[in-house]
Amino acid sequence: MELRQKRVRILLFVVGIILLSKTAGKCRELVGEEGSSQCGKFTIFDCFDMGAGSLGCSVKEAAKLFSYNVETARVLKARDEAVETALFQAASKGMSQKKSSKLAEKHGKKAAKMASREAKRVIGPIMSSGWDFFEAIYYGATMTEGFLRSIGTLFGTYSGGFFGEQCLGRLGYLVGSQIGSWAGGRIGLMVYDVVNAVHFLSLKL
Repeated sequence: MELRQKRVRILLFVVGIILLSKTAGKCRELVGEEGSSQCGKFTIFDCFDMGAGSLGCSVKEAAKLFSYNVETARVLKARDEAVETALFQAASKGMSQKKSSKLAEKHGKKAAKMASREAKRVIGPIMSSGWDFFEAIYYGATMTEGFLRSIGTLFGTYSGGFFGEQCLGRLGYLVGSQIGSWAGGRIGLMVYDVVNAVHFLSLKL
């Protein structure tokens, strides 16, 4: 019964996306090429245009450095806490110093690995979302378009990674987050085209 409900939900989701895609296409035709979503494909060469592209790349790299610092600090804190706890437990059990050190090192590495994985799952989607926002602005999109695309990317990355991990573990998380990021961004753009067409019609009436 539960498996059947999941299949129904997936089917409804796919049908909803198809309908949204068709509706967004009609909305783009109604508004016209210039008034519809403007996002294109950002390339590495755009980072050297000495304009918005260079600014976007600079912000992206600054965000990466900041996220790496946050991740490193979190990993070190988790490792130190795990080592301290392991040493305390080993001392309370009367273990020798050599065994205590080995146990603490083992727990420290395990805690650091888990903290690093958790940090990547939080920071990764945020960076992907922010990059999509700057890419949209670079290609002449409005703030609303950039916002909706970045929000779609954020939720798509989180949800895709979550469902992927439920199905295939770590590999599923990596694949799911990538596909979810792309799909979420496109859904955000489709929502923008629909909202933009509604606004366009309201001005005409």
